[in-house]
Amino acid sequence: LGWLQKSPCAQTVRDDKGVLQLDWSGSRQYVAMCYSDVIPLYTAERLNLPDTFPYKTSWIDNQGTPSEHVRYMEYPVLTGLFQWLNARLAQGYVSLASAGWLPTSMTVVVYFDIVAFWLAAAWLVVVWAVARIARRRIWDAALVAVSPLVVVQAFTNFDTLAVALATGGLLAWARRRPMLAGLLIGLGGAAKLYPLFLLGPLLLLCWRGGTLAKGLRTAGVALATWIAVNAPIYLSYPVGWWEFFRLNTERGADPDSLYNVVSYFTGWLGFDGRLLPGQVPVVLNAVSATLFLVCCAGIGWVAMSAPVRPRLAQLCLLVVAAFLLTNKVWSPQYSLWLVPLAVLAIPRWKPLLAWMTLDALVWVPRMFFYLGADKKGLPPDPFLGAVVLRDFAVLGLCLLVLREIYRPELDLVRRSGDDDPLGGFLDGAPDRVTFGDARMRLAAG
Repeated sequence: LGWLQKSPCAQTVRDDKGVLQLDWSGSRQYVAMCYSDVIPLYTAERLNLPDTFPYKTSWIDNQGTPSEHVRYMEYPVLTGLFQWLNARLAQGYVSLASAGWLPTSMTVVVYFDIVAFWLAAAWLVVVWAVARIARRRIWDAALVAVSPLVVVQAFTNFDTLAVALATGGLLAWARRRPMLAGLLIGLGGAAKLYPLFLLGPLLLLCWRGGTLAKGLRTAGVALATWIAVNAPIYLSYPVGWWEFFRLNTERGADPDSLYNVVSYFTGWLGFDGRLLPGQVPVVLNAVSATLFLVCCAGIGWVAMSAPVRPRLAQLCLLVVAAFLLTNKVWSPQYSLWLVPLAVLAIPRWKPLLAWMTLDALVWVPRMFFYLGADKKGLPPDPFLGAVVLRDFAVLGLCLLVLREIYRPELDLVRRSGDDDPLGGFLDGAPDRVTFGDARMRLAAG
């Protein structure tokens, strides 16, 4: 279904000279709501050119304007290499097919199909891993498989790779394989940084449960893996390697962020006012980072002071949701990060399906907002209103998690007889270090 949703954007048409061209005429990518970054990035990242390599190859954007800048591959190393390898596969297939033995199309369409195959395989890994983690509640994995978010966003970008690696790492931890867990989480961090955030809740719960050494082993392997993947590129092409971090530092508030919502509806110019091309939104970056760290500190207190030790999935969901809500960027595919964590943290079908459906439907006003009101699209208001509703829905999930942390008798996972299916060494382990109410309860017990 996800591929079918994007397939209108992979249609081709022959021009007057009989040459195949990608048919995005009439803003098809927005009208058909099939837009995928995968297709334009094939040329934007210079993957279509021979003798190129990510982080080595550069080009100039906006040449001759105040925003002129030398550009490189803008993705983390593992994702950048994934794009490059699939581009080479697509080009090799088209060359082979030109002999007449195989069906073929434009190289960019073949590239999209190959990438979609791997992204779909990655999401199947996510479904499998959630099913293995869920134990008695194995059918909760069906929510991961049939999520409306997957239909709309699985092929919008490359995020299912990082989600698969992160979820695989959590499964390895649940199976008490800390080294493998660290390896997979580190690889996930090399594809998209968010899997590294999962180490915070893991270390806190290990501290509380007296298994900090095992948690540190996992974190150490994750860090070593991330360095091992990044070091060759950094040492060979340091400027190209830094491009991902440069862009994320310099970009302003994205349309999906709460900062942009407040700015639009109030006329506020933002923390940094109007910025010239190339200027860094220093205050916005500081505020966003500070809010996230404050949220993490609060989640840390919850982890150590709750009457019963929270489940790992509950804290992981809170951390990733806090990052998305406080970050200056919430690209639509980022919502996929939440899907397996939400299903494992609060396996309640009604609220989860309500959130997933609402989040998926944000795509509709988003596409017509990008189409533009002058082309019979929509003004920003419906899109930004949908963003606010989505954020409230995610906040509602967080409140459900907090309620079940402080009232564990309401937790469906624990009511079914499990302590923490994702806990690994923590599953059923007694508390050793606690704060606040949990410390008093431990002393009394």
